Amino acid sequence: MKFTLSWLKEHLDTDRGLEEIAERLTALGLEVDGIEDKTAALAPFTVGHVVRCEQHPNANRLKICHVHTGAGETQVVCGAPNARAGMKGVFAPAGTYIPGTDMTLKPGVIRGVESNGMLCSEREMGLSDEHTGIIELPEDAPVGAPFARIMGLDDPLIDIALTPDRGDCAGVRGIARDLAAAGIGDLRDLAVDPVAGRFKSPIDVKLTLPKGAQIACPLFVGRYVRGLKNRPSPRWLQDKLRAVGLRPISTLVDITNYFTLDRDRPLHVFDADTVAGGLHVRLSKAGETLDALNDKSYTLDDQVCVIADDDGVLALGGVIGGQSSGCTGDTENVFVECALFDPLRTAASGRKLAIDSDARYRFERGVDPDAVIAGMEQATRLIVELCGGEPSELVVAGAVPGWRRTLSLRPARVEHLGGVAVPLDEQVRILTALGCTVAECKDGNLRVEVPSWRSDIHGEAELGEEVLRVHGFDNIPAVSMPRLGALTRPAITVKQRASTQVRRLLD
Repeated sequence: MKFTLSWLKEHLDTDRGLEEIAERLTALGLEVDGIEDKTAALAPFTVGHVVRCEQHPNANRLKICHVHTGAGETQVVCGAPNARAGMKGVFAPAGTYIPGTDMTLKPGVIRGVESNGMLCSEREMGLSDEHTGIIELPEDAPVGAPFARIMGLDDPLIDIALTPDRGDCAGVRGIARDLAAAGIGDLRDLAVDPVAGRFKSPIDVKLTLPKGAQIACPLFVGRYVRGLKNRPSPRWLQDKLRAVGLRPISTLVDITNYFTLDRDRPLHVFDADTVAGGLHVRLSKAGETLDALNDKSYTLDDQVCVIADDDGVLALGGVIGGQSSGCTGDTENVFVECALFDPLRTAASGRKLAIDSDARYRFERGVDPDAVIAGMEQATRLIVELCGGEPSELVVAGAVPGWRRTLSLRPARVEHLGGVAVPLDEQVRILTALGCTVAECKDGNLRVEVPSWRSDIHGEAELGEEVLRVHGFDNIPAVSMPRLGALTRPAITVKQRASTQVRRLLD
């Protein structure tokens, strides 16, 4: 799970430094696998302004760009088709190490024309595989400013290794909640304002799963949005995705990726104009196929949960979408999916088809069953804000499965389990900060209602572990094994004693 420090602080109000946050994450069981700070590596790359651009006299595909770097003007020979006068790009002077090509720039002469430096593409910068043209920066980017700062790449990237039981921390907000409980700041409020539907959705959803398989998709919430424009996403959203290694595609796709990473809430968006009739959530039929969004084709057996229309399979539930209903730059009407899929079936389908996706990673660990409608409302609001359009009323098929668990915790049990006494009020504070509802009973025990996002807590031992984890395992005192008293005399049998006495008499 990767996220930047600034992204974390959108959910966590804190002034703590990177080192302290990283140490506390590991202490909480969210082990920090690595921290990447690109500032030093990208320091030589700055904003350059192409003041003049001329055709190379000896090569039809090359141009001579005169680049203002903030420290003067330099000449660069460039082969990018989008190089032109007036644009701003990423300038690398001679002597700069180019990570994407593993080379160090040197001054040179290209087809008889001197070149000092480079205007870089995303592949040359090591940001993506895009190399059809050089990077174009915003018109208001200050000439000579560090590229890393302009693109938000000066933000430390934190990578944590999640254990399978902590699916609630597969989103930045869950990580922030744990840190807040540990005293590293306060969890910021998250507004969930319902979006008023203006018409009835022309696409309906039916759950047609056989008896015994209804758990494959117990709840499906959808919404039709018409008249939108699927533009490139705004810079803040692109920067977020690039920082964690994802390539921005379009506003609609980028929004789904953002919610997956930010709220641990996978979404899918269908181009509504490609859907024939209504949507059916069912099990696949043996031999059905899907051309997926990863450019691969899959043949299904009869055990995969699929979303289909009247013509066939459109997506594999909780795993991946299909090309035929994918969104493009021409998409004007969409149907947004926010659903629950069974962790076991999702994991089995993903393994069987060898598909690894961000959605599968989260659904097979379990997502918050009580946040499906809230996730749809939040996603709809952002879609309308960035793409325009008019939302329909919600389409709801199924119901939230029962998740409520009320457990009992004996405060003394925490010390018995962990060897450290945690005051009662601190136990209550920790559990409350983690999202539990806690009440003190007359017998002195705590009645704890587990939050919907913690599917891993099932008993008193897990509650005790949560208290100890946040209180700090490092607070458990080191206790040596008790020393044994005087050595006991070895026991001998009657036969051995008689044998010893006989030997003594014979001596």
